[in-house]
Amino acid sequence: MTDLPTRPKPPTIREVAHAAGVSTALVSVVFRGAPGASEQTRARVFAAAEQLGYRANRTASLMKLRHTKHLGVTLNVRSAFEAELTENIQAAAAQLGYEIVLSLITATHDENRAIETLLSFRCESVILLGSQLPATRLRELARELPLVLVGRRVNLDHVDVVRSADHRGQALVVEHLAGLGHRDIVHVDGGQQPISAQRRQGYRAAMRRRGLGDHVRVLTGGDSEHDGHRAADELLRNQQLPTAVCAFNDHCALGVIDALTNAGVRVPSDCSVTGYDNTIVAQLTAINLTSVSQEPPILAQSAVRAAIDRLEGRAAVATDTVLQPRLVARGSSTSPHPHRHARPVPPARVPNPQRDEL
Repeated sequence: MTDLPTRPKPPTIREVAHAAGVSTALVSVVFRGAPGASEQTRARVFAAAEQLGYRANRTASLMKLRHTKHLGVTLNVRSAFEAELTENIQAAAAQLGYEIVLSLITATHDENRAIETLLSFRCESVILLGSQLPATRLRELARELPLVLVGRRVNLDHVDVVRSADHRGQALVVEHLAGLGHRDIVHVDGGQQPISAQRRQGYRAAMRRRGLGDHVRVLTGGDSEHDGHRAADELLRNQQLPTAVCAFNDHCALGVIDALTNAGVRVPSDCSVTGYDNTIVAQLTAINLTSVSQEPPILAQSAVRAAIDRLEGRAAVATDTVLQPRLVARGSSTSPHPHRHARPVPPARVPNPQRDEL
């Protein structure tokens, strides 16, 4: 049997950029026929593309077509909130005659690679959801094409921002819990997440307003169930649990609940737990998680409008659109038990000879 010849791997936009000695964003500008590159640079990029065989059959059409009506969107596959937000972005874009091109962020495909994929598809603008790129990289991208950040607060020329007032959202949680009678309220933050500082600030400020400054306690967490589980394990090492825990997001809150439940702590009877983002999971009857809604339909419409206004010349300076979040109270938060004292001790494990021998 004769082996079939292996088809060579097609060159990437990164290889074209390397061969031409320019950035991948500038290669995208050249291929889209957009302003921002000199004739000398354009000639060098097309020469490199032709030499490498990069989409050689489409090069001429790419020069002629400037308006693709494509908005690029990055999406972290682990984020239920970003998935919901993307669905709303697609609907908002379609109403205005645009399509979205989705690029996934995974364990093996980071945010930079996701953006390069969008550039190779000739997206005219890119909407970054929960971006963690440094300011220098964001500034570089914004010089090449319209850039919209959703969820993260930055102050960069030509970078439009659409976000929820995260400090206000976390304050709503504290006000809710304090109103139920809680005083010992712990915040599990988002670790290195860019928006973690805003939510942490909102928690601390609200605790002080309520006269609970002496009870302020922040544990390092993150945006995943694992992060919440790890933070809850730290709480469980103490004899006295807080009466309430407000987590960075819904995923983190689920990890907290799982760890507490496994240790014999009843939620919310022994300890109330709240999340953030009001994801589909939070709304499930079995979870019934008190959370904060960032109003995804409004957030999405604002992001799409910012991108298109920039493309169609209706925006000359960077905009910072701040939306007000909304608290959604559910069954995971209730008044603290009046006779609650020490952490409940899990029931002793009864030996089972048959099971133990397995």
